[in-house]
Amino acid sequence: MAPSLSDRRKVGETALELPVFGFGAAHLGELYAKVDEARSQATLQAAWDAGVRYFDTAPWYGRGLSEHRVGSFLRNQPRDQFCLTTKVGRTLKRPADPAHFDRSPWVGGLNFEVVFDYSYDGIMRSYQQAMQRLAIDTIDALVIHDLDAAYHAPDAFAAHQRDLVATGMKALEELKAAGDIKAYGMGINTSEALETVASQVQLDFALVAMPYTLLNQSSLHAGLKTCIDNKTSVIIGAPFASGILVTGSGADTKYGYDNAPAAIQEKVRNIEAVCADHAVGLPAAALQFVLAHPAVAAVIPGAARPEEVTQNIASLQSDIPAAFWSDLKAKSLIDPAAPTPSGSN
Repeated sequence: MAPSLSDRRKVGETALELPVFGFGAAHLGELYAKVDEARSQATLQAAWDAGVRYFDTAPWYGRGLSEHRVGSFLRNQPRDQFCLTTKVGRTLKRPADPAHFDRSPWVGGLNFEVVFDYSYDGIMRSYQQAMQRLAIDTIDALVIHDLDAAYHAPDAFAAHQRDLVATGMKALEELKAAGDIKAYGMGINTSEALETVASQVQLDFALVAMPYTLLNQSSLHAGLKTCIDNKTSVIIGAPFASGILVTGSGADTKYGYDNAPAAIQEKVRNIEAVCADHAVGLPAAALQFVLAHPAVAAVIPGAARPEEVTQNIASLQSDIPAAFWSDLKAKSLIDPAAPTPSGSN
């Protein structure tokens, strides 16, 4: 049976229960293209009207723009009817030269410089700034964002890790103990980070962007197993692998937030062939596959227009025959040990 928007799953050993399907708001920060204000609010309204009640954003998305837009919409909704998560580890400040400031990688976004800070003071400042941008005084969970070797020089990376372990975790623990948040987790972009950085601290959940998708199960036997052993839930943040699993193969498709390489394009074409044999949509397979893993509590695909929200929900709720998953395994297109919605392993 396909998942339902009303389904909820418990996060770790916390009091937080998340809807299995949420709204990832990175695209409202204008990652690949500009999104005007009316369309951003219409997209959020479409999600709400369809029954979506979990929204995830971050200071980094559009350098504050995504939080402003999500908060502008949600502050007018009953607070007890939705779950809201955002991220910590970055604070924002006015750039020295606003007229010539480079907002990349954001196509649009706002003119704010990023400062990484994973210390106690940095986590608290990031949390307070986020609430002000959101105009909402309660956040359900916080995510330690981009503490990953790919985002920092080696010396800075090591220093940020020390700051988090020495004092930053204390801030998150205090907020949780006080009831200001219900849970905290860490954003993960690589299998290596899931196995190393995330294991240095006790987490309620990991927000996994790329290491577990229909295209990549590299974290299945190590990182995700550790999550199960530690009772750490997983939220899948990039079920479409940043684009190609919703657009399909072809020119200018994205994988890992960059142009999809030839090998990935070929693998997607092979998966598309199995989809065609079983009349299954590629986005439906991508969404439902990740939710079948027992560690996964929720999936949060992004959208930048109302019709994308509608399409994502239709994909979530579409029926997929068990034979489809068997064929993917028989053709070595997914790991034979990967849990699938049919229940076969």
